[in-house]
Amino acid sequence: MSSPRVLVVTAVAPEAAAVLRGAGAALPHAGEDTRTLPGGYPLTALGPVDVVVGGVGPAAAAAAAATALALTPTAYGLAVSSGIAGGFAPAAPIGSAVVAEAIVAADLGADTPDGFADVTELGFGRVRHACAFVDPVVRRLRDAGLPAATGPVLTVSTVTGSAERAAELLRRHPGAVAEAMEGFGVAEAASGHGVPVLELRTVSNAVGPRDRAAWRIGEALDALAAVFARLPYETLVR
Repeated sequence: MSSPRVLVVTAVAPEAAAVLRGAGAALPHAGEDTRTLPGGYPLTALGPVDVVVGGVGPAAAAAAAATALALTPTAYGLAVSSGIAGGFAPAAPIGSAVVAEAIVAADLGADTPDGFADVTELGFGRVRHACAFVDPVVRRLRDAGLPAATGPVLTVSTVTGSAERAAELLRRHPGAVAEAMEGFGVAEAASGHGVPVLELRTVSNAVGPRDRAAWRIGEALDALAAVFARLPYETLVR
């Protein structure tokens, strides 16, 4: 029986390229193969790692992840939502890695006279998935000298653009280290196929007032490559 593979889902092609650059450094003798999945999702296989570009937002990420998982339902031992993210200061500064302990749908619910109520409170479903392989990943990154924050990573459909909303998210989700737009979608697809999930990102900007001039996308993508160059693949694919 072959070892389980790792499925990595990114939103956009530059994120996928950074993941592949890093994984290629860690797996220098792995062959690379690219194909297009039904739905038009590009997938690149590099050794035991499959990287899919799924699009922006939780729905797009869920569709892409579910497509890949359905085509090879017994192949994957882990699904990873990855790319760049906004980090909550001071826990996750620009350029650092964030490893999710849990993936939380932060804006899936309803506004009520008493404030926001998520769908779990409303009795309609779940908003949280626990993550796998957190400890070995964090340990390996820190041993390699890479800054790595861990805590909940929030999935949002609207990126935070004000200090007030950042504060509100932290009030509702104490210990959150980052926000991104795809993690919960990947987690839902993985759960449906019985596959563990992890969210692993690097920080390009601080969560809060929207200031594109302060974003460090190139720095975050380089950090993402460095992260994937140092992952404990021997643990993730055994």
